[in-house]
Amino acid sequence: MPDFPNLIHFAIPFFIVSMLLELYITNKQHIKSYEVKDAFTSIAMGLGNVFLGFLSKGLVLLALFYVYENFRFFTIPVTWWSFVLLLFADDISYYWFHRVSHECRLFWASHVVHHSSKHYNLSTALRQTWSGSFYSFIFWLWLPLLGFHPAMILLQMSISLLYQFWIHTETINKLPRWFEAVMNTPSHHRVHHGSNPIYLDRNHAGIFIIWDKLFGTFQPELKDEKVVYGLVTNINTYNPVKVAFIEWYYMFKDTFSGKKSFGNRLKYLIKPPGWKHDGTGKISDDLRTDWLKKHEL
Repeated sequence: MPDFPNLIHFAIPFFIVSMLLELYITNKQHIKSYEVKDAFTSIAMGLGNVFLGFLSKGLVLLALFYVYENFRFFTIPVTWWSFVLLLFADDISYYWFHRVSHECRLFWASHVVHHSSKHYNLSTALRQTWSGSFYSFIFWLWLPLLGFHPAMILLQMSISLLYQFWIHTETINKLPRWFEAVMNTPSHHRVHHGSNPIYLDRNHAGIFIIWDKLFGTFQPELKDEKVVYGLVTNINTYNPVKVAFIEWYYMFKDTFSGKKSFGNRLKYLIKPPGWKHDGTGKISDDLRTDWLKKHEL
């Protein structure tokens, strides 16, 4: 098994220095980007994610190795060109994982953690799920099936996560047009974190924004529509345990309470957030359609 370092652990000092630098810059520009309780909640969520990662990583490795050892079509060597292929293969896997995490409530229950802050700064990047890593890996199982070694896959997943750290900032406006056209940037990702109807469920990219443009989920940041961060209905708590599990509670409550058919109970797990069996709920597409009608775009 290739011996690759755990890049996330090595990056922790970089995370700390970057956040301090961002705090200095935003204060100098009189931008209130940080709020103490919110930032500490994000950091607590990140530490919890790292701790639980020791448990989930065993499960992920077991699943990846099981597919690799028993079902792989090819044996792809560990070399420079295979990492180039893996860069794109991993990134499209991330795109579909991320998109489904917004369109299926079972996955949203864990991903909502990352969107629960009403602030947008580098500490927000650390606001990671405590539950998602135990089942989100299914979107990557096709990679060992093709023949990519599990250690390569885990390394590339870490590289993707590291790339996405720096785009959680308001200190960078727009980058050169060619870069904005191909890569995920702070501007693109600010849109993704917006609760404005026009911004909901857009820009699911990890590293390359090309997937959103290809699959119809791209939305540029609009000059006359300032991003409002957070959720459509914010959870308003700094308690890390509540942040981690409150949506699981609401989802199971909707699923198992009241008089509903088995089909409707199941739909509370697989339909998008906001869906209700009696037709009173509104999902992101509904909110966006209403917004577009109102603004005649």
